[in-house]
Amino acid sequence: MIITLAGGGSTFTPGIVKSIALRKDELEVDEIRLYDINEERQRKVGVLVDWILHEDLKLDIKLTVTTDKAEAFTDADFVFAQMRVGGYAMREQDEKIPLRHGCVGQETCGCGGLAYGMRTIFPMVELIDDVEKYAKPTYWILNYSNPAAIVSEACRVLRPKARIINICDMPIAIIDVVAAALECSKKDIVYDYFGLNHFGWFTSIEVNGEEALPRLREYIKEHEILLPAAFLADKQSLMKAAKSGDEGDENPEQNRHTKGSWYYVWKGVYEIMELFPEYLPNTYLNYYLQQKEFVEHSNPERTRANEVEETREKNLFDGIDRYEKTGEIDESVFYAGSHGDWIADLAIALKNDTKARFLVITENRGALPNMPYDAMVEVPAYIGKKGPEVICQDPIPLFQQGLMMQQLNSEKLLVQGAIEGSYEKVLQAFTLNKTMPSMTVAKEILDDMIEANKGYWPELH
Repeated sequence: MIITLAGGGSTFTPGIVKSIALRKDELEVDEIRLYDINEERQRKVGVLVDWILHEDLKLDIKLTVTTDKAEAFTDADFVFAQMRVGGYAMREQDEKIPLRHGCVGQETCGCGGLAYGMRTIFPMVELIDDVEKYAKPTYWILNYSNPAAIVSEACRVLRPKARIINICDMPIAIIDVVAAALECSKKDIVYDYFGLNHFGWFTSIEVNGEEALPRLREYIKEHEILLPAAFLADKQSLMKAAKSGDEGDENPEQNRHTKGSWYYVWKGVYEIMELFPEYLPNTYLNYYLQQKEFVEHSNPERTRANEVEETREKNLFDGIDRYEKTGEIDESVFYAGSHGDWIADLAIALKNDTKARFLVITENRGALPNMPYDAMVEVPAYIGKKGPEVICQDPIPLFQQGLMMQQLNSEKLLVQGAIEGSYEKVLQAFTLNKTMPSMTVAKEILDDMIEANKGYWPELH
C-alpha cells in the first residue's frame, strides 16, 4: 500500500502523515511518498515527517522524498493532492489586487479564487495524466487543492474518467466549532448539507439523533458569533487580534480556523443568520453576502496570505531548522487534526468499502433536483470501493438556488475561458461573480490579474 502526497512541501503534510500513520492498521500502508517541485522546501518538511514516522511513532513505514514523477507515482494506491500553484507570493496577489479595486480579496472566493483557479486547472490535469501513467489502475486521487469548485469542474470537462474525488475540510472545521459550542462530540453529529464548494448550507445538524439546529440558532443569537464559549471569555482580545491579524504564539495551529482575521468570518455567521435563519451557512458565504463589509474591515496591505506566512509558515520552518540544529522537536509547530483525519478516513472508506458518510464534491446527476445535471455540487455521500454514492437532497429554495446558479455559471465560464483561451469568457466569469460591483471593475481587475499571472495563466485572446 503506497500513498503519495503531491505537494509534499505543504505545511499541512506533517499533520496528514500523522493521520495516515495513526491509521496504519486500517490502511495497511507500507510506504509514504512526498512529491513536490520545490525540492528544498520538501526536503525540510521531509525531515519532520521522518521524525514523526520513525522517532515519534516508531513505525516501519518507508518514507520516500522525491521530485521525480515516476518515483512518486509508480504503483501508488492513493495520491493526496494539495498543490498551491504560485505559492504564497501569488496568493498575496490574489488577495491584494481585488482589494485595490474595492472588492473582496480572498484566495478561493471572488476574483482571487478565479485567478487561483486559472493557475491550477492545467497543473491538476497534468497530475492526473502522470498518475494515470504510473500508478495502479485502481488508484484514487483525493484532492484538497483549491479552489476545489473550479478544479473539480475542470477535471469533469477535461478528464471525465479520472478516479478523483474532490473534498474540502472547511465544513468539517465548522462542525468542529459547532460541536464545541454545543458541548458534544463531533462523532455524535450527523448533518445534511447542500451547495457548491465554499458556497453551501447545513440544513440539519443532528446530535445523537436529535435535531440540534434550533439550539445552535439560539446559541449563535445569544453570543452574536459562532465560536465556543471558551473562546469568547475575552472578546476584546479576539477583536484586537482580528484587526492586527495576530494568531498568537502559543500552539498556533490548534484551532487554526479561529485565529486572526477568522474572527470576522465567525461573526459573519451570526450576521447572515439574523437575516436568513433557516440554514447554517458555510462561513465562506460571508464573502458573497457581505462583500462591502468584508472589504471595509480588510487591510489591503496585509491580507490573510501575510498572516499565514508570518505564523503557520514561519513557525513550521523555524521549528524544523531548530530541530536540525539541536535535535529538539516542538510538536506545536505543525497542525494535526481534522484536515488530515478527513482525507485519511476517506482513503480508509474507499479501501475497505466501509460506506462511511462524507461530504464530497461530485457531479450532481439529480442529487439536487433543481440544479443542472452536470453541476459539481457538494453533498453528503456514502463512500465505498466504487466511489461516492450520493445522498439525494430536497429541492433547493429559490434564494439559495439563485445564488448557486450565479456562482456555478461564473465558475463554468472561467473553465471554458481557460480551455479556449477566451478573454471574453474569463471577463464574463469575473463580471458574473457576486463579489463584482460592475463589468468595468471586473475588467480592471482581470487586466491586473493577467499581468500578475504571466507564466501561470494560458494566453487569453
